[in-house]
Amino acid sequence: MSEEIIRPLSADGRRYAYRVLTRSEDGGAPATEPVLVIGGALQGMFGWPQMDDRLGPLADVVTADLPGMGTADPLPSGPSAEVLREAVLRIVDDLGAPKVNLFGFSYGTAIAFDFARHHPHRVARLALGGVPVHIGADQRAGWLRAMDLLADGDREGFAAFAADALMCLDPERPVHRRELARRYVRRSFLHALTHSPHVSDSLRRALTDRRDFSGGLSGVPALVFAGEHDTVTSPERQREFAATIEGSRFLTIGESDHWVVLERADDVAELVARFFTDRPVGPPAVPRQQTTPAAAGRT
Repeated sequence: MSEEIIRPLSADGRRYAYRVLTRSEDGGAPATEPVLVIGGALQGMFGWPQMDDRLGPLADVVTADLPGMGTADPLPSGPSAEVLREAVLRIVDDLGAPKVNLFGFSYGTAIAFDFARHHPHRVARLALGGVPVHIGADQRAGWLRAMDLLADGDREGFAAFAADALMCLDPERPVHRRELARRYVRRSFLHALTHSPHVSDSLRRALTDRRDFSGGLSGVPALVFAGEHDTVTSPERQREFAATIEGSRFLTIGESDHWVVLERADDVAELVARFFTDRPVGPPAVPRQQTTPAAAGRT
């Protein structure tokens, strides 16, 4: 039976915590190193139930409220990569694991990629989804408008505007569970506004504290995936980023946008589980859920 453990830590004098869901050891499921999940700017340690369900029989599943997220202490003003890198390293050390499997999504990809570049010997495998390699002028303008709504006290307006800015709303481009994901993202933003003191700072940092996705990576097996209709950063740009990682694989998941982890939650969890246990990944690992043609599993 799995056990949930929450452990406090500090990095650069800033308090934060991580959560471990111990491996459930379901039958003869293949085991792998602990899986550390790092999500978007407003995704904390309790936001990954699909990963708990799919990865729990395979490994300890680790999530965190890193500094600047959830109920952790705020980040310092200015660049924060070094503090976040130290925070991740302290989690890996505290686990007592020589290596971890590292999964980053959206804003979390920058943290995961930066850690892998500086500590490749501590990363068994690296999976990155929805990588914000390039944020265009329209996206920046939309987020600044959302920040203005928040500054004016319009929380409902902010949540709706911010959610829509991260999604593909073009009816000609099919997105599985689009409206369900849209409602969920709006509620998540409202929840974060109520329970986290860092929302404004996290969003502003995501726009201004741009991370370095150049320079490549070697020595770490890597998988990069994108929703085929990602409007934050196009799949083409994410594919170009993946090409800088030696020996990496790139997959496009059909009928999804930037929120592929919600719209195709089971597919993403299965894809990551297969990759982290050295099983084949590709079209069979990303089964279709609708009948309209799209590019699921394109490599």
